[in-house]
Amino acid sequence: MNLAEQGANGPGTARRWAHEHSELGVCVLLLALGALVLGDVLTMDVDVAQRGPVGPKSAPTVVGVGLLVVAVLLAVDVLRGGRGEAEGGEDVDLTAPGDWRTVLLLAGVFLGNAVLIGPLGFPASGALMFWGSAYALGSRAHTRDPLIAAVLSVVTYVVFDSLLGIPLPGGPLTGVL
Repeated sequence: MNLAEQGANGPGTARRWAHEHSELGVCVLLLALGALVLGDVLTMDVDVAQRGPVGPKSAPTVVGVGLLVVAVLLAVDVLRGGRGEAEGGEDVDLTAPGDWRTVLLLAGVFLGNAVLIGPLGFPASGALMFWGSAYALGSRAHTRDPLIAAVLSVVTYVVFDSLLGIPLPGGPLTGVL
């Protein structure tokens, strides 16, 4: 029975069909995102020197095609009667309110990193971000956490800047690291 036939059976029938197939909205969103990504790939300016077997268009093309494939597969599954499973966390109380303190602390930490990465450089701002994230998520090891955050930040900086060739702002530590 198609949507037109269901609508002819009563005004609530079309609404019920739409409610039962609400996952199609996710399909439309994935389809739009995939089209947007592939549209950006087609308009991307690429130098001849950047071309090769794996150029700057490779990863976005894979992501865009993947989004389109997932959208189509999900739509087929939904139209065949597949339904998403209701949320059922292991030890999560779904009736409890969200922990807005943690969310706001994490948002503040990431915003602080965005503001401080220019003047302080990635090693310092990254260390503050890693430590602040650990604190916001509940860790209270006040001597261990800053040390782990500093090591993690410096290792991340060295891997990206030196090994991968992706320049990150070094700030005052530019000549040292």
